[in-house]
Amino acid sequence: MTRLSILDLAPIVSGGDARQALANTLDLARAAEAAGYHRYWLAEHHFTPGVASSAPAVLIGAVAAATSTIRVGSGAVQLGHQTALGVVEQFGTLDALHPGRIDLGLGRSGQRAKEFKDAPAPPPQEARVVDGLLIPKPFSFASIADKSIFTLWAQLLQQPGAQSPDFAEQVDDIRAFIAGTYRSAEGVEARVNPGEGAELELWILGSSGGQSAQVAAERGLPFAANYHVAPSAVLEAVDAYRDAFKPSDLHAKPHVMVSADVVVAETEADAKRIAEPYGLWVRSIRTGAGAIPFPTPEEALAHEWTPEDRELIADRLDTQFVGTPAQVVERLRVLRDVTGADELLVTTITHDHADRVRSAELLGRAWKELS
Repeated sequence: MTRLSILDLAPIVSGGDARQALANTLDLARAAEAAGYHRYWLAEHHFTPGVASSAPAVLIGAVAAATSTIRVGSGAVQLGHQTALGVVEQFGTLDALHPGRIDLGLGRSGQRAKEFKDAPAPPPQEARVVDGLLIPKPFSFASIADKSIFTLWAQLLQQPGAQSPDFAEQVDDIRAFIAGTYRSAEGVEARVNPGEGAELELWILGSSGGQSAQVAAERGLPFAANYHVAPSAVLEAVDAYRDAFKPSDLHAKPHVMVSADVVVAETEADAKRIAEPYGLWVRSIRTGAGAIPFPTPEEALAHEWTPEDRELIADRLDTQFVGTPAQVVERLRVLRDVTGADELLVTTITHDHADRVRSAELLGRAWKELS
């Protein structure tokens, strides 16, 4: 059976706060473990009023301590904001505390924040359906008129005067620190403890066929493609990874995980009601303001939508899998089959925490029975 895992953003809801969001994350992780999910990953986001997962290593430690068997990891550490040494020390410590259960997912988001202010519009591409899977028109932050916020974020997340690190070099340094083979350009040795010899499962996450996919492929690492973030580019991403893949000691062939936004309830009507705020939440991200606290269904229904608003979120709304357990399992099967995914990673955000837990439980049970 294809493995099913969870990506959690520790969402803060309208009327809630970060303390409650983090308590909810621990509760959901325990429910996910009981439901048989394989991994529980924590995202890294900054400057977002509606997301509490800004320090994934800290949160991973709390989740691992609250569970006993499920793998716990990052989806993903933003390498543009940290040194390779800092990442290995953090995750080496996590591995020492929870040996054999920690995943280290790495992403380029830190570098890309600097690129957003100069992002070109994507090439024209119409939405299409590939063997039942919707590949929507691409979205680009080039559509945001005022991009000064991205420049500020980059300045605040990086030490003054620091050079933007090269993603491939950082990945290589992380691997060398873990293997105990790190040498500087001058040949000077550096050893990391905890970190050296850590039983970390290393992943690269990406939203296109660009550097992330290439780095994963050339080093024989597993790759996670973000259908839930950039659905228009998911096939490009997995194809680029597979085309460039070189076997490694850990992986003789490509290994792909693909993500999806899902909301599951006993009835389709209930699922749609619970998922109603998602569009308004995505709109807050797409306008450059950062994710707002996740609204109630009533708050979302009260929003007056413009055609421009609808266009802004169409790709994310149309590719969210919402429905009964059987309906969502069927759509996840299509996603798996079209992308050739070896694993699937689902993320669910609802205003009522009980709805999120119930969604995970229903999907976990149905996936075992129907997939």
